[in-house]
Amino acid sequence: MSTNIDTSVGQRQTYVPTQFDADKAGAFVGKVVTDCAATVSVALAVIGDQLGLYRAMAGAEPLTSGELAERTNTSERYVREWLINQAAAGYIDYQPDTGRYSLPDDRAVALVSEDSPFYVGGALMIALAMTKAEPRIRENFRTGAGMGWGEHDQYMFEGCERLFRPGYLANLTQSWIPALDGVQAKLERGAKAADIGCGHGASTIILAKAYPNSRFYGFDGHPGSIERARTLAQEAGVADRVTFEVAKGTDYPGSGYDLVAYFDCLHDMGDPANSIRHTREALAPDGTVMLVEPAAGARVEDNFNPVGQFYAGASVLVCTPNALATGTEAIGTVATDDAVRAVAEQGGLSRFRRVLETPLNRIFEARI
Repeated sequence: MSTNIDTSVGQRQTYVPTQFDADKAGAFVGKVVTDCAATVSVALAVIGDQLGLYRAMAGAEPLTSGELAERTNTSERYVREWLINQAAAGYIDYQPDTGRYSLPDDRAVALVSEDSPFYVGGALMIALAMTKAEPRIRENFRTGAGMGWGEHDQYMFEGCERLFRPGYLANLTQSWIPALDGVQAKLERGAKAADIGCGHGASTIILAKAYPNSRFYGFDGHPGSIERARTLAQEAGVADRVTFEVAKGTDYPGSGYDLVAYFDCLHDMGDPANSIRHTREALAPDGTVMLVEPAAGARVEDNFNPVGQFYAGASVLVCTPNALATGTEAIGTVATDDAVRAVAEQGGLSRFRRVLETPLNRIFEARI
């Protein structure tokens, strides 16, 4: 194939093929337009979430833009095109004969029901927050530098809690803990457990509510998240058996832990093997380490799906930058089972197995 290189655009070189399949090119342009439309729609979906537009539509009769604006104390002029965008995106339905819009229950459960495993509000917030880091991450491509977790937009922290909490509610005490050898019985009798990288403490609080005889300790390096976790523990009525402290995964305090859990955070660490090494020393003699990691395939091409696309993007924009800001190793969000196993073994945990998986997560058990 012959080509023509046009260097008239400043320092950029423009590649202009002289022969290509126009139909395939047109189809690809259509895909890019679809992706751009989806990006815009994510921003508008977050607006709908934050302003209560979805909540006002859930379970209601079909509404006009004026009626929705009145119910939510918002401007009808903005709501008008918001509704058009959301209907075009397939988030809501439009009735041409009446000019009214509705939110069917099968979409309301995903957009409004925050305890449901179908809930997507957190994913929308995270996606929007990640795009705001683009200028910084673009420069990191040139320098190889990192970007710490706490430097991201505030939506990132709340979004993570809202993304992962429904999955923890649906799976943590129902299937993940029971799948670990002997752990559920220990927690029911009364055990000591640590939650590393606990964020806002959703996982810690769920465990504390389920196992009132046990004591739980949540650690995170982000002070704002720990402050929020303490508030949520008070609201949940478990502050008497949960302690949250600012600490890194390599130096958190305490010993004799029967369970140490890493919920979606090992891949964010700049020295994950050293964290596991610290955990090995902090474990009780028959203690267990639970590693919850994002879903990922054994081969690169196994990640060519929407979940893999999202997690690989998150690895570039969030997880790998944090690892590089805090250390020298970055296993990434789509680390294979073998890569996770290698970290566990480097840290001194010789027994390792994958016990379960969900569409979003892999659950591993590791022991000395």
